[in-house]
Amino acid sequence: MFSSPAYAAAGSEPAGAAGFMISVFPLLLVFVIFYFLLIRPQQRRMKQHQAMVQAVKKNDVAVTAGGVIGKVTKVDEHEIEMEIAQGVRVKVVKGTLSEVRPHGAKPAND
Repeated sequence: MFSSPAYAAAGSEPAGAAGFMISVFPLLLVFVIFYFLLIRPQQRRMKQHQAMVQAVKKNDVAVTAGGVIGKVTKVDEHEIEMEIAQGVRVKVVKGTLSEVRPHGAKPAND
């Protein structure tokens, strides 16, 4: 009476390495999906942003993450100086730039 249910329960579970692979496979599948849908595109955007920040130069038009638009007047290693109005210059950390438009670029609406 006590031994028959124990044998029935033991026979229904996969044994050894096959059981381990069956239980780990969904976790590996989820990790692969996250890598291709989230991690890899984010790494690509980070590389593009770093390249854009390193390529900023004098007379470019820069847009900060806060939405301030200005002309770059001076470039240092970690900061830039922007002229946001005639005679008004501010220092901005390079990492906060969200967009850099090259000097002489045509506006989007023309």
